[in-house]
Amino acid sequence: MPEYIKRSGTDSAKWDGLKQTFGEEGLLPFWVADMDFRVDSHIEEALRAYLDTGAYGYYTVPDSYYDAFIEWEKREHGLFVEREWIRFTPGVVSGFHFAVNILTEPGDAVILTTPVYYPFMNAVKNNGRKMICSELVNRDSRYYIDFEDFERKIQENSVKAFILCSPHNPVSRIWSEDELKTLLDICRRNGVALISDEIHHDLVFGGNTHTPTLSLADESDRIIMFTAASKTFNIAAFQNSFAVIKNPQLREEWDRFIGGIRTGSGNPLGYIATEAAYRYGKPWLEDVKETIYGNYQYIKEQFAEDLPEVRVTPLEATYLAWADLGAYVKAGELEDFIQKKCRLAFDYGTWFGGDRSSTFIRINLATSRENIEELVRRIVSNLK
Repeated sequence: MPEYIKRSGTDSAKWDGLKQTFGEEGLLPFWVADMDFRVDSHIEEALRAYLDTGAYGYYTVPDSYYDAFIEWEKREHGLFVEREWIRFTPGVVSGFHFAVNILTEPGDAVILTTPVYYPFMNAVKNNGRKMICSELVNRDSRYYIDFEDFERKIQENSVKAFILCSPHNPVSRIWSEDELKTLLDICRRNGVALISDEIHHDLVFGGNTHTPTLSLADESDRIIMFTAASKTFNIAAFQNSFAVIKNPQLREEWDRFIGGIRTGSGNPLGYIATEAAYRYGKPWLEDVKETIYGNYQYIKEQFAEDLPEVRVTPLEATYLAWADLGAYVKAGELEDFIQKKCRLAFDYGTWFGGDRSSTFIRINLATSRENIEELVRRIVSNLK
């Protein structure tokens, strides 16, 4: 079982940054998607070895860093990545902001499938693009893509790019190979570039399998895949992520853009932590996944027993539970109920786009069972 760390008082955004987002302190936080677990010891050892050198000048990224990532993707996901396809980005969020600028022009339309991770929306709006949303269909708490609506909106709005979330945050969905092939076919015949955020691809549960988008792509496809060790191994603070670009012309476009803003490399700690994670972190990850899935099962079972009308989406991937409290709490009263009565902090459904999610909360499961039990106790007691 992973070691739980009490992070309050450590300048943790999740624990110590509540007032900026929620307007008050003292809430029990389940919002920011990072973990409350100590990282794998191999990561700590690798970082200490570097710090013990005592000199922190300019750094040369070793080939072993790239090899560790390539071997991980091949072993864990069956994806064969060539070294020349790999580019650096300080974060997946930064990466898809870059990609929007590379693949589209100001005023172009970019399509999203909502509800979706809200920085996708920021990447579109903050860069002067037109946001088009195709709403996912909720059937019995499992979400599906409305392909007819998706393609119609692409054609009606002359969409130039699609930002795909795979696995999908916040609805915890693994897209099947057939679903991904259908999306790719639609993008190809309509000339739509594809930006694929696959940062949660190592956090898969229940016998599901993640299919990397690039494994279905041709060299001519205008696709950029983003991923990182940050979510998987709880090292987001080191700001080290991967852009994987199979298309050689698109790599040249990426390199020109990055050359203009000079963000082509990161800091040594990020490279060192990432390599150690991919080389040695698999056993730690398996323990963490067992804890996360146990927390999900506890929430689902307790709500089923005490609040049977709470709808919890099946956890296929990510460590984020998506729960609908609409049978008990009205949309306009949700935030007051969660914060003032329960003293909890979640990402609210409205953040992810659209009124259809206004009674939902996204729950970070990567914490102690005690915290999860307290979460359930507070919601159940206040509703009863």
